[in-house]
Amino acid sequence: MENVIELQNIHKAFNGFQVKDFSINVKKGYVTGFIGGNGAGKSTTIKLIMNLLQQDSGTVSLFGMKYKGHEKEIKERIGFVYDENVFYENVTLKDMKKIIKPAYKNWDDNTFQYYVEKFELPLNKNMKTFSKGMKMKASLAIALAHHAELIIMDEPTAGLDPIFRRELLNILHELMQDGEKTIFFSTHITTDLDRIADYITFIHKGEHIFTKEFYKIEEEYAIVKGKLDLLDKETEQEFISIRKTNAGFEALTADKNRVANIFGDSVIVEKPTLEDIMYYTKKGW
Repeated sequence: MENVIELQNIHKAFNGFQVKDFSINVKKGYVTGFIGGNGAGKSTTIKLIMNLLQQDSGTVSLFGMKYKGHEKEIKERIGFVYDENVFYENVTLKDMKKIIKPAYKNWDDNTFQYYVEKFELPLNKNMKTFSKGMKMKASLAIALAHHAELIIMDEPTAGLDPIFRRELLNILHELMQDGEKTIFFSTHITTDLDRIADYITFIHKGEHIFTKEFYKIEEEYAIVKGKLDLLDKETEQEFISIRKTNAGFEALTADKNRVANIFGDSVIVEKPTLEDIMYYTKKGW
């Protein structure tokens, strides 16, 4: 299966933070959700993928190419949808099209017009009058107008109301139907990924925790609840982290079947959300 993005043994250090030995593959034709808490390294990773930052060591490849000698070719195939305004505020969307169009040899006016109409975007109003949701749609229309094969979205639903978030996710779902596009979707609103993600990549403190097919997370991970007398030094090793109270314990496991074999009916086993997995991993009681 073809990888659209390949990061191999990436290291990038800043004051007080580093991305450490980070390796991921993003497969063509799928939606990969990229999750992690604030400051986990999501935006840094995206900037490395976009060549807005350069790694201290390791390799970044997109479409099987390195940026050195291929940057224009790579970036023509990427559409970037960001959570902040990337437009000139005192120009219209029509003017923005004229500014952006020459950068892409595959620009398609008909496709741009199709999405402008579909998203109900005004061509002749200044960008500063656009709501956050409208700016998001404009970014997506521009990405799709040059037939981007890889769409990178950095917190695209942050600050959007639930109705627009659902509308955006439906749009992305439609885009994926031909199997030719790939979406890399960074978000802290993990419930959005329940609707569209095929794979989940989890980063914590600059380290790659896992990349898994979405359904396998449900098969492998579980929240386990039971009485404190079930725990000892040995059984506690079965969990990623444990929260203890006077009433009992609540813990996260990455091996649901093994825990079921050890504890049987003496514990309650529940399906975790992605937020649960992030929370317990971050706390690491």
